[in-house]
Amino acid sequence: MSMLKEGRPTTPVPVKEAHMAPQTATGNRALMLEEALIFEIGSTDTTGVDFAAAPKVASRLGSLARTDSIGLPGLSEQETVRHYTRLSRQNYAIDLGLFPLGSCTMKHNPRLNEKVARMPGFADIHPLQPQSTVQGALAVIHELAAWLVTLTGMHSVAMSPKAGAHGELCGLLAIRAALEARGDARSVVLVPESAHGTNPATAAFCGYQVEDIPATAEGRVDLEALKARLGPDVAAVMITNPNTCGLFERDMKTISDAVHAAGAFVYCDGANFNAIVGRVRPGDLGVDAMHINLHKTFSTPHGGGGPGSGPVVLSEALTPFAPLPFVEKQGDSFALVEEETAEDHHAHTFGRMVAFHGQMGMFTRALTYILSHGADGLRQVANDAVLNANYILRSLDDVLDAPFGGSGPCMHEALFSDKGLAEGFTTLDIAKGLIDEGFHPMTMYFPLVVHGAMLVEPTETESKAALDQFIMALRSLAERAKAGDEALKGAPYHAPRRRLDETLAARKPILTWTDSALAIAAE
Repeated sequence: MSMLKEGRPTTPVPVKEAHMAPQTATGNRALMLEEALIFEIGSTDTTGVDFAAAPKVASRLGSLARTDSIGLPGLSEQETVRHYTRLSRQNYAIDLGLFPLGSCTMKHNPRLNEKVARMPGFADIHPLQPQSTVQGALAVIHELAAWLVTLTGMHSVAMSPKAGAHGELCGLLAIRAALEARGDARSVVLVPESAHGTNPATAAFCGYQVEDIPATAEGRVDLEALKARLGPDVAAVMITNPNTCGLFERDMKTISDAVHAAGAFVYCDGANFNAIVGRVRPGDLGVDAMHINLHKTFSTPHGGGGPGSGPVVLSEALTPFAPLPFVEKQGDSFALVEEETAEDHHAHTFGRMVAFHGQMGMFTRALTYILSHGADGLRQVANDAVLNANYILRSLDDVLDAPFGGSGPCMHEALFSDKGLAEGFTTLDIAKGLIDEGFHPMTMYFPLVVHGAMLVEPTETESKAALDQFIMALRSLAERAKAGDEALKGAPYHAPRRRLDETLAARKPILTWTDSALAIAAE
C-alpha cells in the first residue's frame, strides 16, 4: 500500500464485503435516500412553472443576445424542495452532533446570537449609509473592541481583518511598517514547528524568508534553538499558543523577552484563544500582535468560506501602524476614522485592508456571546474546554498513543498518533470508521510533527454524555485497528458514498456535469 510522507494511504484498500447488507432496488438505504444530480432529475425542455408566452420584441443586445437554451433543468417546486432537502441531510453539522475537528473549535452557536444578528438595525444596514444613521452599529463595534482589548491585555485592536489568515497578514504588515519607520530592514520570520500552517504561508506572502524552529521532545518550542537563531535579520517570531500539539508554551514570556532584546516582534496566532480566554492575557506575555478568530472563541458561524472575522489586537509599539478604518468615540457619538480624517493622530498607519470596516453580523454575534457569558462565564468557557479535552485524552491514552501525554495537561485539544496500530492500518481507517459511528472525523495528519496525527477538540459545549459516546466509538475503532480487523479498511459502509481515492479526487476532481448524449455527439 502506497503512503504519503505523513503516513496517509493514497488509495483505498479492497476488502471483502460479505458482512454488508444486500443492495436495495432503489439504491436507497432506509431513510438515507440516494439522490441524483439536478440535471438528471429535470429536463431542459420543461419548466416547473407555466409562463405566458413572452412578447416578441427587438433585443437591444443585437448579436450578443442569446436565444438558445442555457441547459438548466426544469423542476417543479416539490422536486426542487425534495432535492435540496435530501442533499442537506447528507451534511454533518454541529447541530447534529459533536464535531471533533482539532484546532477548529467547532462549538455550538447559541441561537440568541442569531436572533440579535437578525435585528433590523444590524441586519439591514448598508456600509455606505451616513455615519449618523448607524450609531448603534458603530457602538457595537466599539464595545466589542473594548472587550477584546481587555481580555487580551493589549493596547488596541484592528477590527477590519476578515479571518485568521487575514489577521496574520494585518499583524505582519504592522510589524513591517514599524521596522521601516525606524529604518530597520529585516528579512526573516521564525516559525516553530508547532505553529499553525498558515503562519509560514503568511510570512512568505509578505516577502519574508521563513525559517523553522524545532520542537522539544515534549512538544513545545525549543527555547535554546530559538535564542541561537535570533539576530539582526529576524523581523518577528510567529508562535501559536496554546500550540498545535494542544500544549501551553510555558516559556512564552522568556521567548518574548529574548525576541524583543533582539529588536524583533512577537506575533501570536490566537486561533486557540478559547483555551485561555478569561484566564491568560497574551499582552502580559509580551505578545505584540495576535489575531482572534471570532468564529472559534466567541461562537460566530464557522466555515463555508465566510463571512468571517479575525480582529487583531496590537501592543503599544504597533498601535500607531494599525490599519484604517477604526471606530473612535468623539464626544457623545461614534465615527469611523478614515484616510481623510486620520490626520496626525494616526499618520503612520500601514493603510487599508478591506473596502469597509468588517463583518457586522460577526460583530453582533460575538458581542452577544460575550455579554451573555460575562467575565466569569468566559473564564468558565476556558475551564470547561480544557477539562473536556483532558477527559478525552485520559480516557483513550490506554488504547491510542498520546505522544505528548506526559508533557502535562493538554489545553483545548487531545493529540494521538497511529503508533501501535496493526500493520497496514492507518489513521485514515479510524477516521473513516468514525463516519459509520455517526461522527465527523477528527483532524487527521496534523500537526506534521506527529506521525499519523489524530487531533481531537471537543470544546466546552459538549456534555459528559456526548463525550462518553464519542470516547466509546473511538475506543472501539482503536481496538479494531490494533486487532487487525480487515473490515475497518473498507469503512465507511453506511455513508452516502464509500471510501474514495482521495488523491485522485483532489488532483482530478469532476466538478461539472456533462450531458452524455452531447458528449457522444461531440466526439
